[in-house]
Amino acid sequence: MGGPGFRHDQDAFIAAQVRSDRLHQLFHQSFPAIFGSFLAAIMLCGLCWERFDHSVLFTWIGLLTASSLLRLLMFVAWFRCPDSERTPQRWERKYGFTLVLSAGIWGAGAFAVMPANDLLAQALVMLFAVGMSVSAVSCYSAYRYMTLASIGLVLLPCTLWLLFQSSAIQVGMALAVIVFASFVASATRKLAEALETAFLLTREMERAHRIATYAAQTDELTGLKNRRAFFEHAQQLFHDCQHNRLPLCAVMLDMDHFKHINDTYGHQVGDQVLRQMGVIINRSFRDTDVFGRLGGEEFAILLPDTSIEVALNIAEQLIQSIGGLMTGPVHRISASLGVAAMDIGDNDFQSLLNNADKALYRAKARGRNQVAVSE
Repeated sequence: MGGPGFRHDQDAFIAAQVRSDRLHQLFHQSFPAIFGSFLAAIMLCGLCWERFDHSVLFTWIGLLTASSLLRLLMFVAWFRCPDSERTPQRWERKYGFTLVLSAGIWGAGAFAVMPANDLLAQALVMLFAVGMSVSAVSCYSAYRYMTLASIGLVLLPCTLWLLFQSSAIQVGMALAVIVFASFVASATRKLAEALETAFLLTREMERAHRIATYAAQTDELTGLKNRRAFFEHAQQLFHDCQHNRLPLCAVMLDMDHFKHINDTYGHQVGDQVLRQMGVIINRSFRDTDVFGRLGGEEFAILLPDTSIEVALNIAEQLIQSIGGLMTGPVHRISASLGVAAMDIGDNDFQSLLNNADKALYRAKARGRNQVAVSE
């Protein structure tokens, strides 16, 4: 299906879908992080209430409250907006900004409240900071750079300070955190790549399924529905019109002297005529109409919510369009059409097509290149 340009367009389309998938996962996966980061700070302050400077503590909690509310408002806006507006171009930067703000406040606040001469409080602060980093891996795994940014902002202030202290315990804690962070960085890369591959495979499988479905339902020569697909869609349309008490007309079309075209000019010319017929039929009808190639040079069309007078007019216009076809050596192409309307209370779809088919044979008997209406 298509050449290199088509393939490139399809790959670009899938890449855009994968990017949207990552964004959707980010929002659905990280919503609990808003409350988790705030509760972690509250728990840490509760455990170290007697060890922290209360003025710094309240400032930190106040800033965290503001950043958490900002993130919450962003999530509410995301979940309330229509799917068409949930695009990476619109939301990735907003999400990244609120995440960096929140992680930066958490890391800077943890550093600000950490006592300079209290090893136990320092160890507790680092324990909570490491816990925040672990949660970042699970919450922001779809975006590696967001994961690393949040980990760095939470861990670096306290870790760098400990690294340059005189106590071996403090330096040891800092080195342990650095080793942990290096392993986490490697894990986030592998996890992000695995998610990217999973999203890509899912979209590739969906595309393969669409292609297979299209091929199974499409006549390769004309691009119209094949016989099986036509009857499946036509039967459903027939029932819908019955249920909603809408008029329904059927048009049967058969090309005139098509065997003569094949025998005289060859099957390649005949195939080209059929391709042009497919183009004309596809352009002549609405998306709500059902049309297809039943086989050979025979086509069928169903026109919902259409009176017999309008269907007759459409069929006559189709005759004129076909008459204007020119294919190589073939200078005259024509077709005969039969039109029938669904009877009120008619429960048999096949009888509608049979009536249109009988009208078609009357059009041929009268000299071809014309439309006949079912009696």
